[in-house]
Amino acid sequence: MTIATYERYAQMLDAARRGGYAYPAINVTSTQTLNAALQGFAEAESDGIIQVSVGGADYFSGQSVRDRVIGSLAFAAFAHEVAARYPRITTALHTDHCARQYLDEWVRPLLRHEIDQVACGHEPAFQSHMWDGSTVPLDENLNIAEELLEQSVKAHTILEIEIGAVGGEEDGHSAQIDEKLYSTPADGVKVAQRLGLGERGLYMAAFTFGNVHGSYKPGIVKLRPELLGDIQHEVAAAVRDGRVACAPRAFADSWREGGGDIKGGGAADEKPFALVFHGGSGSRPEEIAQAVSHGVVKMNVDTDTQYAFTRAVAGHMFEHYAGVLKIDGEIGEKRFYDPRSWGREAESAMAARVVEACQRLGSAGKALK
Repeated sequence: MTIATYERYAQMLDAARRGGYAYPAINVTSTQTLNAALQGFAEAESDGIIQVSVGGADYFSGQSVRDRVIGSLAFAAFAHEVAARYPRITTALHTDHCARQYLDEWVRPLLRHEIDQVACGHEPAFQSHMWDGSTVPLDENLNIAEELLEQSVKAHTILEIEIGAVGGEEDGHSAQIDEKLYSTPADGVKVAQRLGLGERGLYMAAFTFGNVHGSYKPGIVKLRPELLGDIQHEVAAAVRDGRVACAPRAFADSWREGGGDIKGGGAADEKPFALVFHGGSGSRPEEIAQAVSHGVVKMNVDTDTQYAFTRAVAGHMFEHYAGVLKIDGEIGEKRFYDPRSWGREAESAMAARVVEACQRLGSAGKALK
Protein backbone atom coordinates (compact mmCIF):
# COMPACT_ATOMS: atom_id res chain seq x y z
CA MET A 1 0.00 0.00 0.00
CA THR A 2 1.28 3.51 -0.78
CA ILE A 3 -1.01 6.56 -0.81
CA ALA A 4 -4.12 5.69 1.17
CA THR A 5 -7.53 5.13 -0.34
CA TYR A 6 -10.50 6.57 1.52
CA GLU A 7 -11.23 3.17 3.05
CA ARG A 8 -7.61 2.60 4.06
CA TYR A 9 -7.36 6.03 5.65
CA ALA A 10 -10.51 5.35 7.65
CA GLN A 11 -8.98 2.08 8.83
CA MET A 12 -5.77 3.87 9.84
CA LEU A 13 -7.58 6.44 11.95
CA ASP A 14 -9.85 3.87 13.54
CA ALA A 15 -6.89 1.61 14.37
CA ALA A 16 -5.12 4.53 16.06
CA ARG A 17 -8.17 5.56 18.06
CA ARG A 18 -8.85 2.02 19.25
CA GLY A 19 -5.18 1.15 19.70
CA GLY A 20 -4.28 4.23 21.74
CA TYR A 21 -1.71 5.76 19.41
CA ALA A 22 -1.52 8.65 16.92
CA TYR A 23 0.06 9.41 13.57
CA PRO A 24 2.53 12.24 13.08
CA ALA A 25 1.26 14.66 10.42
CA ILE A 26 4.41 16.11 8.91
CA ASN A 27 4.26 19.51 7.21
CA VAL A 28 6.41 19.71 4.08
CA THR A 29 7.36 22.54 1.75
CA SER A 30 9.48 20.84 -0.90
CA THR A 31 10.19 17.52 -2.56
CA GLN A 32 13.20 17.18 -0.25
CA THR A 33 11.16 17.50 2.93
CA LEU A 34 8.51 15.21 1.42
CA ASN A 35 11.18 12.59 0.75
CA ALA A 36 12.46 13.01 4.30
CA ALA A 37 8.98 12.40 5.72
CA LEU A 38 8.54 9.24 3.65
CA GLN A 39 12.00 8.02 4.66
CA GLY A 40 11.20 8.60 8.31
CA PHE A 41 7.87 6.76 8.19
CA ALA A 42 9.51 3.83 6.39
CA GLU A 43 12.36 3.63 8.91
CA ALA A 44 9.85 3.72 11.77
CA GLU A 45 7.61 1.14 10.05
CA SER A 46 4.75 3.54 10.62
CA ASP A 47 1.88 4.74 8.50
CA GLY A 48 1.52 8.50 8.54
CA ILE A 49 0.17 11.75 7.20
CA ILE A 50 2.02 14.30 5.08
CA GLN A 51 0.54 17.75 4.72
CA VAL A 52 0.95 21.19 3.17
CA SER A 53 -0.15 24.43 4.80
CA VAL A 54 -1.49 27.46 2.98
CA GLY A 55 2.03 28.86 2.82
CA GLY A 56 3.53 25.51 1.92
CA ALA A 57 1.15 25.07 -1.02
CA ASP A 58 2.04 28.56 -2.24
CA TYR A 59 5.76 27.79 -1.90
CA PHE A 60 5.45 24.47 -3.73
CA SER A 61 4.21 26.23 -6.88
CA GLY A 62 7.29 28.48 -7.04
CA GLN A 63 7.74 32.11 -6.11
CA SER A 64 6.92 33.25 -9.65
CA VAL A 65 3.64 31.31 -9.75
CA ARG A 66 2.35 31.40 -6.15
CA ASP A 67 -0.82 29.42 -6.85
CA ARG A 68 -1.95 27.28 -3.91
CA VAL A 69 -4.04 24.90 -6.00
CA ILE A 70 -1.21 24.35 -8.48
CA GLY A 71 1.27 23.88 -5.66
CA SER A 72 -1.01 21.43 -3.86
CA LEU A 73 -1.65 19.32 -6.95
CA ALA A 74 2.06 19.31 -7.82
CA PHE A 75 2.87 18.13 -4.29
CA ALA A 76 0.21 15.41 -4.50
CA ALA A 77 1.34 14.20 -7.93
CA PHE A 78 4.96 13.92 -6.79
CA ALA A 79 3.91 12.20 -3.57
CA HIS A 80 1.83 9.61 -5.42
CA GLU A 81 4.79 8.74 -7.65
CA VAL A 82 7.48 8.57 -4.96
CA ALA A 83 5.33 6.92 -2.29
CA ALA A 84 4.83 3.98 -4.64
CA ARG A 85 8.41 3.00 -3.78
CA TYR A 86 7.42 2.56 -0.12
CA PRO A 87 4.94 -0.34 -0.36
CA ARG A 88 5.11 -1.35 3.31
CA ILE A 89 3.64 1.87 4.66
CA THR A 90 0.48 3.83 3.93
CA THR A 91 0.57 7.60 3.69
CA ALA A 92 -2.36 10.03 3.58
CA LEU A 93 -2.07 13.50 2.02
CA HIS A 94 -3.67 16.45 3.79
CA THR A 95 -4.06 20.23 3.43
CA ASP A 96 -3.49 22.07 6.69
CA HIS A 97 -5.02 25.20 8.26
CA CYS A 98 -7.23 26.65 5.57
CA ALA A 99 -8.75 29.78 7.13
CA ARG A 100 -11.92 31.41 5.76
CA GLN A 101 -10.07 33.88 3.51
CA TYR A 102 -8.39 30.99 1.66
CA LEU A 103 -11.39 28.69 1.15
CA ASP A 104 -12.43 29.97 -2.27
CA GLU A 105 -8.91 29.99 -3.67
CA TRP A 106 -7.63 26.77 -2.15
CA VAL A 107 -9.72 24.05 -0.51
CA ARG A 108 -13.01 24.54 -2.36
CA PRO A 109 -11.30 24.30 -5.78
CA LEU A 110 -9.41 21.21 -4.60
CA LEU A 111 -12.65 19.57 -3.45
CA ARG A 112 -14.30 20.32 -6.81
CA HIS A 113 -11.29 18.81 -8.58
CA GLU A 114 -11.48 15.70 -6.39
CA ILE A 115 -15.23 15.32 -6.91
CA ASP A 116 -14.51 15.27 -10.65
CA GLN A 117 -11.71 12.72 -10.12
CA VAL A 118 -14.06 10.43 -8.19
CA ALA A 119 -16.80 10.84 -10.80
CA CYS A 120 -14.30 9.58 -13.39
CA GLY A 121 -13.47 6.52 -11.28
CA HIS A 122 -10.16 7.81 -9.87
CA GLU A 123 -8.88 8.30 -6.34
CA PRO A 124 -8.80 11.91 -5.10
CA ALA A 125 -5.51 13.79 -5.05
CA PHE A 126 -5.77 14.31 -1.27
CA GLN A 127 -7.32 12.21 1.45
CA SER A 128 -8.26 14.99 3.86
CA HIS A 129 -8.57 18.76 4.12
CA MET A 130 -8.63 21.05 7.13
CA TRP A 131 -11.11 23.87 7.62
CA ASP A 132 -9.62 26.27 10.17
CA GLY A 133 -12.59 28.12 11.65
CA SER A 134 -10.71 29.22 14.74
CA THR A 135 -11.12 32.93 13.94
CA VAL A 136 -14.91 32.90 13.45
CA PRO A 137 -17.80 32.33 15.90
CA LEU A 138 -18.66 28.70 16.55
CA ASP A 139 -22.01 28.78 14.74
CA GLU A 140 -20.41 30.23 11.61
CA ASN A 141 -17.57 27.75 11.93
CA LEU A 142 -20.05 24.85 11.94
CA ASN A 143 -22.15 26.31 9.11
CA ILE A 144 -19.08 26.19 6.87
CA ALA A 145 -18.08 22.79 8.26
CA GLU A 146 -21.48 21.34 7.32
CA GLU A 147 -21.09 22.55 3.74
CA LEU A 148 -17.52 21.25 3.48
CA LEU A 149 -18.45 17.91 5.03
CA GLU A 150 -21.08 17.38 2.37
CA GLN A 151 -18.50 18.13 -0.34
CA SER A 152 -15.94 15.90 1.38
CA VAL A 153 -18.27 12.91 1.20
CA LYS A 154 -18.64 13.43 -2.56
CA ALA A 155 -14.85 13.79 -2.92
CA HIS A 156 -14.11 10.64 -0.86
CA THR A 157 -12.07 12.73 1.56
CA ILE A 158 -12.13 13.26 5.32
CA LEU A 159 -12.64 16.72 6.81
CA GLU A 160 -10.67 18.17 9.70
CA ILE A 161 -12.14 21.04 11.71
CA GLU A 162 -10.73 23.25 14.42
CA ILE A 163 -12.82 24.33 17.39
CA GLY A 164 -11.20 27.10 19.40
CA ALA A 165 -8.05 29.08 18.72
CA VAL A 166 -4.44 27.86 18.59
CA GLY A 167 -2.04 30.49 19.88
CA GLY A 168 1.22 31.62 18.34
CA GLU A 169 1.93 32.15 14.65
CA GLU A 170 1.87 29.98 11.54
CA ASP A 171 2.00 31.18 7.92
CA GLY A 172 1.03 34.71 8.91
CA HIS A 173 -1.96 33.64 11.03
CA SER A 174 -1.57 34.48 14.70
CA ALA A 175 -3.56 34.26 17.93
CA GLN A 176 -2.94 35.44 21.46
CA ILE A 177 -1.96 33.02 24.22
CA ASP A 178 -4.96 33.40 26.55
CA GLU A 179 -8.16 31.68 27.77
CA LYS A 180 -9.55 31.57 24.22
CA LEU A 181 -7.18 28.64 23.65
CA TYR A 182 -9.36 26.25 25.65
CA SER A 183 -12.41 24.50 24.15
CA THR A 184 -15.25 23.31 26.39
CA PRO A 185 -17.34 20.13 26.65
CA ALA A 186 -20.34 22.21 25.56
CA ASP A 187 -18.47 23.01 22.34
CA GLY A 188 -18.03 19.28 21.76
CA VAL A 189 -21.73 18.57 22.20
CA LYS A 190 -22.62 21.33 19.76
CA VAL A 191 -20.21 19.93 17.16
CA ALA A 192 -21.73 16.45 17.49
CA GLN A 193 -25.27 17.86 17.23
CA ARG A 194 -24.43 19.80 14.06
CA LEU A 195 -22.08 17.38 12.26
CA GLY A 196 -23.05 14.01 13.68
CA LEU A 197 -20.47 11.44 14.70
CA GLY A 198 -19.67 9.77 11.40
CA GLU A 199 -23.09 9.00 9.95
CA ARG A 200 -23.10 12.24 7.91
CA GLY A 201 -19.48 11.98 6.82
CA LEU A 202 -16.11 11.39 8.43
CA TYR A 203 -14.23 14.19 10.13
CA MET A 204 -11.50 14.78 12.69
CA ALA A 205 -11.81 17.49 15.33
CA ALA A 206 -9.01 19.69 16.66
CA PHE A 207 -10.36 20.96 19.96
CA THR A 208 -7.92 23.33 21.63
CA PHE A 209 -6.50 22.78 25.09
CA GLY A 210 -3.85 25.51 25.29
CA ASN A 211 -2.09 24.62 22.04
CA VAL A 212 0.40 27.10 20.59
CA HIS A 213 2.17 27.07 17.23
CA GLY A 214 5.90 27.65 17.16
CA SER A 215 8.69 27.03 19.65
CA TYR A 216 8.57 28.39 23.19
CA LYS A 217 10.60 28.15 26.39
CA PRO A 218 9.23 25.93 29.18
CA GLY A 219 6.40 27.50 31.16
CA ILE A 220 4.96 29.65 28.35
CA VAL A 221 2.52 27.07 26.99
CA LYS A 222 -0.09 25.84 29.49
CA LEU A 223 -1.52 22.64 28.04
CA ARG A 224 -4.57 21.03 29.65
CA PRO A 225 -4.94 17.69 27.83
CA GLU A 226 -7.47 16.52 30.41
CA LEU A 227 -9.93 18.83 28.61
CA LEU A 228 -9.97 16.39 25.72
CA GLY A 229 -11.12 13.63 28.04
CA ASP A 230 -13.81 15.91 29.45
CA ILE A 231 -15.07 16.67 25.93
CA GLN A 232 -15.11 13.01 24.92
CA HIS A 233 -16.92 11.94 28.08
CA GLU A 234 -19.53 14.70 27.83
CA VAL A 235 -20.31 13.89 24.20
CA ALA A 236 -20.55 10.17 24.94
CA ALA A 237 -22.96 11.00 27.77
CA ALA A 238 -24.95 13.25 25.43
CA VAL A 239 -25.34 10.33 23.03
CA ARG A 240 -26.61 8.12 25.82
CA ASP A 241 -29.13 10.64 27.16
CA GLY A 242 -30.39 11.73 23.75
CA ARG A 243 -28.91 15.23 23.50
CA VAL A 244 -26.95 13.96 20.49
CA ALA A 245 -29.22 11.87 18.28
CA CYS A 246 -26.59 9.56 16.77
CA ALA A 247 -24.03 6.98 17.75
CA PRO A 248 -20.30 7.18 17.09
CA ARG A 249 -19.23 5.04 14.15
CA ALA A 250 -15.95 3.24 13.75
CA PHE A 251 -14.11 4.95 10.90
CA ALA A 252 -13.39 1.55 9.37
CA ASP A 253 -17.14 0.81 9.14
CA SER A 254 -18.27 4.19 7.87
CA TRP A 255 -17.83 3.83 4.13
CA ARG A 256 -19.17 1.27 1.69
CA GLU A 257 -18.62 1.19 -2.06
CA GLY A 258 -21.59 2.18 -4.11
CA GLY A 259 -23.10 4.93 -2.05
CA GLY A 260 -21.33 5.45 1.23
CA ASP A 261 -23.87 3.65 3.41
CA ILE A 262 -23.22 3.58 7.12
CA LYS A 263 -22.93 0.17 8.69
CA GLY A 264 -25.48 -0.12 11.47
CA GLY A 265 -24.90 -1.21 15.01
CA GLY A 266 -22.16 1.20 16.06
CA ALA A 267 -22.19 1.70 19.83
CA ALA A 268 -21.27 4.87 21.71
CA ASP A 269 -17.96 4.69 23.53
CA GLU A 270 -15.83 7.10 25.50
CA LYS A 271 -13.92 8.34 22.44
CA PRO A 272 -16.64 9.48 20.02
CA PHE A 273 -14.31 11.99 18.31
CA ALA A 274 -11.15 11.30 16.32
CA LEU A 275 -9.05 14.14 17.71
CA VAL A 276 -6.15 16.19 16.34
CA PHE A 277 -3.33 17.80 18.34
CA HIS A 278 -2.04 21.10 16.91
CA GLY A 279 0.83 23.17 18.23
CA GLY A 280 2.64 20.32 19.94
CA SER A 281 6.26 21.46 19.55
CA GLY A 282 7.99 21.46 22.92
CA SER A 283 5.21 19.55 24.67
CA ARG A 284 6.27 17.25 27.48
CA PRO A 285 6.07 13.51 26.72
CA GLU A 286 3.50 13.00 29.47
CA GLU A 287 1.27 15.72 27.97
CA ILE A 288 1.43 14.09 24.56
CA ALA A 289 0.70 10.66 26.05
CA GLN A 290 -2.30 12.00 27.96
CA ALA A 291 -3.71 13.70 24.86
CA VAL A 292 -3.33 10.49 22.84
CA SER A 293 -5.04 8.51 25.60
CA HIS A 294 -8.12 10.70 25.11
CA GLY A 295 -8.46 9.88 21.41
CA VAL A 296 -5.90 11.99 19.55
CA VAL A 297 -5.15 10.14 16.30
CA LYS A 298 -3.21 12.86 14.46
CA MET A 299 -0.56 15.21 15.79
CA ASN A 300 0.88 17.98 13.62
CA VAL A 301 4.67 18.15 13.56
CA ASP A 302 6.24 21.12 11.79
CA THR A 303 8.52 23.34 13.86
CA ASP A 304 10.74 20.49 15.08
CA THR A 305 11.17 18.94 11.64
CA GLN A 306 11.89 22.35 10.10
CA TYR A 307 14.65 22.83 12.64
CA ALA A 308 16.09 19.34 12.12
CA PHE A 309 16.28 19.92 8.36
CA THR A 310 17.80 23.40 8.56
CA ARG A 311 20.19 22.57 11.41
CA ALA A 312 21.78 19.87 9.27
CA VAL A 313 22.24 22.36 6.44
CA ALA A 314 23.80 24.89 8.81
CA GLY A 315 26.12 22.23 10.22
CA HIS A 316 27.28 21.30 6.73
CA MET A 317 27.97 24.93 5.85
CA PHE A 318 29.95 25.57 9.04
CA GLU A 319 31.97 22.39 8.67
CA HIS A 320 32.78 22.99 5.01
CA TYR A 321 32.87 26.78 5.10
CA ALA A 322 35.88 27.14 2.80
CA GLY A 323 34.46 24.59 0.39
CA VAL A 324 31.05 26.12 -0.11
CA LEU A 325 32.31 29.71 -0.52
CA LYS A 326 34.76 31.07 -3.05
CA ILE A 327 36.95 32.97 -0.60
CA ASP A 328 39.89 35.21 -1.51
CA GLY A 329 39.89 34.18 -5.15
CA GLU A 330 39.70 30.43 -4.45
CA ILE A 331 37.26 28.19 -6.32
CA GLY A 332 35.69 26.28 -3.42
CA GLU A 333 34.89 22.56 -3.66
CA LYS A 334 31.94 21.54 -5.77
CA ARG A 335 31.34 18.37 -3.75
CA PHE A 336 30.51 20.58 -0.76
CA TYR A 337 28.32 23.20 -2.43
CA ASP A 338 26.51 20.68 -4.63
CA PRO A 339 22.94 20.89 -3.21
CA ARG A 340 22.77 17.11 -3.18
CA SER A 341 25.51 16.91 -0.55
CA TRP A 342 23.86 19.11 2.06
CA GLY A 343 20.40 18.05 0.88
CA ARG A 344 21.01 14.39 1.75
CA GLU A 345 22.25 15.36 5.21
CA ALA A 346 19.16 17.51 5.76
CA GLU A 347 16.78 14.79 4.61
CA SER A 348 18.39 12.21 6.89
CA ALA A 349 18.25 14.56 9.88
CA MET A 350 14.59 15.34 9.30
CA ALA A 351 13.80 11.65 8.74
CA ALA A 352 15.36 10.87 12.14
CA ARG A 353 13.05 13.45 13.74
CA VAL A 354 10.06 11.83 12.03
CA VAL A 355 11.11 8.46 13.48
CA GLU A 356 11.28 10.07 16.91
CA ALA A 357 7.75 11.46 16.46
CA CYS A 358 6.44 8.01 15.50
CA GLN A 359 8.04 6.49 18.58
CA ARG A 360 6.64 9.16 20.90
CA LEU A 361 3.13 8.83 19.47
CA GLY A 362 3.20 5.04 19.48
CA SER A 363 2.70 4.49 15.74
CA ALA A 364 6.18 3.02 15.17
CA GLY A 365 6.02 -0.60 14.10
CA LYS A 366 2.25 -0.48 13.64
CA ALA A 367 1.94 -0.03 9.87
CA LEU A 368 -1.27 -1.75 8.76
CA LYS A 369 -0.77 -4.97 6.84
